[in-house]
Amino acid sequence: MRAPVVAESLHRSPIAGRRRPTLALVSADSRRTRGAIGESLAERHLVTAGYSVLERNFRTRYGELDLIACSKHALVFCEVKTRVAGSRGGPPDPLDAIGPKKRRRLRLMAAQWLAARADEERPPRATLRFDAIGVTITAGGQLAKLEHVEDAF
Repeated sequence: MRAPVVAESLHRSPIAGRRRPTLALVSADSRRTRGAIGESLAERHLVTAGYSVLERNFRTRYGELDLIACSKHALVFCEVKTRVAGSRGGPPDPLDAIGPKKRRRLRLMAAQWLAARADEERPPRATLRFDAIGVTITAGGQLAKLEHVEDAF
């Protein structure tokens, strides 16, 4: 079993406004499990909406593409962000966690995916799209909310 990842946060001390460090233990395995649940729910949503999922969790040196799907009109690279309803830490809306740096990395990863499949048939380059799917789950892992933003960036 992997050791938990320790996240340090600073809180104001009641004594003279000093800051004191506090530790919040966040298990890397629980984050991975939460992400896998969110990706499964997002994949089910895409299939129900008529997409064909081509690949899941494509790894590159820049990171990982969560879902690559295809609709009638586009090849879609989906970034999935999952949050637990009512939890503290991180932005409450999962989609707020996709900033400019992450968007740049997603474009680099998509280029690597396309280069790795240069010989395969795929929709024309003009129909590439980047979608974002925000998933909120209950503490028990049940879907509370799913938001799919097409052409998010």
